[in-house]
Amino acid sequence: MMIILLLLIIFIFSEAMDWLMLLLFFLLIAFCCLDVCYFLRAAAVFLWAWFQRPIKDITAEQLIFSRVSTSDIDLCHMNNARYLRECDFARFSLLTRNGVFSALRALKASAVVGASTARYRRPLCLGEAFGLRSRVVCWDDKAFYLEHRFISSKDHMVSAVVFIKMNIIRTSPENIMEHLCKRKVERVEVPEDLQHWISFMSVNSESLRAESKLS
Repeated sequence: MMIILLLLIIFIFSEAMDWLMLLLFFLLIAFCCLDVCYFLRAAAVFLWAWFQRPIKDITAEQLIFSRVSTSDIDLCHMNNARYLRECDFARFSLLTRNGVFSALRALKASAVVGASTARYRRPLCLGEAFGLRSRVVCWDDKAFYLEHRFISSKDHMVSAVVFIKMNIIRTSPENIMEHLCKRKVERVEVPEDLQHWISFMSVNSESLRAESKLS
């Protein structure tokens, strides 16, 4: 309905507006209705990753450097939600470079974030440089588990840690690993801290299912 309304407005006023004003109008609508900066940066990240050296080992770490900008902050330090946004872009790059996205396309499958947890240890302040270390830690029957670490450049302290559960749809992590490595790949050991988080999600799912039956 909104698209039809916008087209009607454009039709009525197009003859009275010059091309520059029409372009500005389109940009205004785009920025009001869409997170344009997110999509532009995502496209740039995919393009950048495409020309980077491939990561052959799926569990190998990727390091990206960045800096806290004015659009990232509240009260002069990085907003909590911005950490997850940065993890999105780092994950796009990592999974492009290590071939997981290519494998998903080849297997006609897809992936979606099923859960995330973040621990904020120390704020990253305006203008502060940091490194973002990302890696695939392990996998199970249904999902890959990734870790993102925000490392302050001034003293190398881990400022925040984010775990991501990336659910695989219409195939399995084992099939993706076999597609990439051309052989069966044994699962790697799950770290203790990640085991606790996976256990929490399992117990929480059982609790929610029980609540659904009661209602």
